[in-house]
Amino acid sequence: MDFIETFRAKFYLCFIADNRFVDYMLYGLGNTLKITLFAVLIGVAVGVVLALIRVTYDKTIADLRGPGRIFIQLLNAFAKLYITVIRGIPVVVQLLIWFFVILIKVDNRIFVAIIAFGINSGAYVAEIIRGGIMSVDSGQSEAGRSLGFGYISTMRYIILPQAFKNALPTLLNEFIALLKETAIVGYIAVMDLTKAADIIRGRTFESFFPLVGAALIYLLLVMILSWLFGKLERRLRASDRR
Repeated sequence: MDFIETFRAKFYLCFIADNRFVDYMLYGLGNTLKITLFAVLIGVAVGVVLALIRVTYDKTIADLRGPGRIFIQLLNAFAKLYITVIRGIPVVVQLLIWFFVILIKVDNRIFVAIIAFGINSGAYVAEIIRGGIMSVDSGQSEAGRSLGFGYISTMRYIILPQAFKNALPTLLNEFIALLKETAIVGYIAVMDLTKAADIIRGRTFESFFPLVGAALIYLLLVMILSWLFGKLERRLRASDRR
């Protein structure tokens, strides 16, 4: 009975007293989801563009001449430099650079975090999408041309849909990693889920409930994401069999 009473008292202190669960945990969770969602959108947009640049270079450079060749070479060089630099610098360092150097005059810390994580994710998504495109059989491109499609139309209607299907499991891993990486936004004083748990810990001097609570919420989010992507993957496979 003493254990149960102590458990209840500590639970009440950490989550119920002063409305801490709503004011801290739920508020922090909202910021975590907001940063993750918009960073994913930026990452996918940037990643697709970079992947198309690199794939276009690999597939067309031998046939290009003149200004077009120079232009695609410059774009490819930029894409390779971007991916190398972003993947080579720890994300926490990138976040601090964005906050203290590049966007120093921006007051909205959540916006800074979204940009930092979106730009970071774009480099990884680019390689994932590029791998997905390269895994599509070259005969698909030839089939597109035989149907009268140009290079862009073939990519849009034939290659990219198949590439996304092939890359879906790896993309899921990237999105899950991004969700968990947002736990470092406390470095720029953004109250996300992790920071909220740490604030409760500091105010109540109780570590177990806030930290384990945050861990369980992260686990639940990952399980939901995995379920949604699994459902999407099954639908895509079912559509292939029709």
